[in-house]
Amino acid sequence: MSKRKPYTPPRVTHYESETEYPEWARSIVKTLRQELEAPQFEVEPQYVTVVDGDRRYVEVSDSFCQLVGYQREELVGMRYDDLTAPNTNDIPTVFGLFQKLGYMHGMWMLVSREGTRILVRYESRLRPDSYIEGHMEVVGAGY
Repeated sequence: MSKRKPYTPPRVTHYESETEYPEWARSIVKTLRQELEAPQFEVEPQYVTVVDGDRRYVEVSDSFCQLVGYQREELVGMRYDDLTAPNTNDIPTVFGLFQKLGYMHGMWMLVSREGTRILVRYESRLRPDSYIEGHMEVVGAGY
């Protein structure tokens, strides 16, 4: 039987400020900060929406309200399913895939209050607060 080694508690290095970090650690922190400051979206947003886990709008831009013909008060709380053109997307499947990936981009067919179909290119990300932020640009309308 082998002799057991005496227990040594783990050593934790504590730094008061980043200036005390080793150079390699400062380099990593600097790189991460630069990545976080970089724009997260490739699509220049004409229209911005934020939805919760139940696919309900919690924030919408003025331009999005104008695009779909609703007042902000009407949109907040409405599910984005209600603004998706009928028979154009399998919403539960797409949403389930998004929840696994945390990011999606593609085309989506909206329908305005007047019934006009609006094709948008979108890019959506899961935010740290668990809301989904979507940026859109119109590709075409009147389909």
